[in-house]
Amino acid sequence: MSGEVQSGEPSGLAERLRTYAQLARLDRPIGNFLLLWPVLWALWVAADGVPDPGLLVIFILGVWIMRAAGCVINDFADRHIDGYVRRTRQRPFAIGRVSEREALGVFVALCLLAFGLVLLTNLLTILLSFVAVVLAATYPFTKRYTHLPQVHLGLAFGWSIPMAFAAQTGTIPVEAWLLLIATVLWATVYDTMYAMVDREDDLQVGVKSTAILFGERDRVMIAVLQALMLGAMVVAGLYLEAGAAYYLGLAAAAGLFAYQQYLIRNRERHECFRAFLNNAWLGGAIFAGLAADIHLSG
Repeated sequence: MSGEVQSGEPSGLAERLRTYAQLARLDRPIGNFLLLWPVLWALWVAADGVPDPGLLVIFILGVWIMRAAGCVINDFADRHIDGYVRRTRQRPFAIGRVSEREALGVFVALCLLAFGLVLLTNLLTILLSFVAVVLAATYPFTKRYTHLPQVHLGLAFGWSIPMAFAAQTGTIPVEAWLLLIATVLWATVYDTMYAMVDREDDLQVGVKSTAILFGERDRVMIAVLQALMLGAMVVAGLYLEAGAAYYLGLAAAAGLFAYQQYLIRNRERHECFRAFLNNAWLGGAIFAGLAADIHLSG
């Protein structure tokens, strides 16, 4: 597909904006929650339960904008293969409703908008934001070269954690890196479930993933990663001297992980996707326990 306008593209402004919204997945908010929860964990810990209101608004808006930008560049990277994957056949590129030039323009505009928000913080956060853009822009292309794009996605999603600490406190303490490690492990868990939905199609088109790498050991490897993620959160809790409420949140997360294992037991596409979606609740359970613990200890 060239950068020229395709015959199937919308001509009216309203229709074009709807296409851009679809390209940015504004109609599918699950990714926003998966990206938002680690940000909120970080802000609440960094601010001891009372984050700066301005920073809270900046990071929430930044999550939505950068997630949208990530979806746009993902579809640009996958523009020649989405038409061959059952789940993505109706995306704007796959049906010829957006050009390469348009998509890159939308991506750049979203990144500039997010950078404008970052400029309202401090120098350390601004410097960290350049790493965030590189991670977001390169993730979609890693699936051609490595079976570990899910790990790269975890870094892209988790990089908001050191940024949140830097914005709130001007430093990046040990607990920030512990939460980042936990987030990378968690993202690898849920994105492997997501990749299980497309595994057959990905094998046909040559896309790599942890779901393909793990093969028949996928459920076992996911269980190991789930245990490691919870272990990292326990270490973070010990470092933070967290109380019972925090560990109750982790217990709820463990229960949701067990439920996800039940959902993927037969590796059915629909059930694997349900397991992926369930992680929005898991991140919320951890946040609820963390926030309650900070409040009670204060």
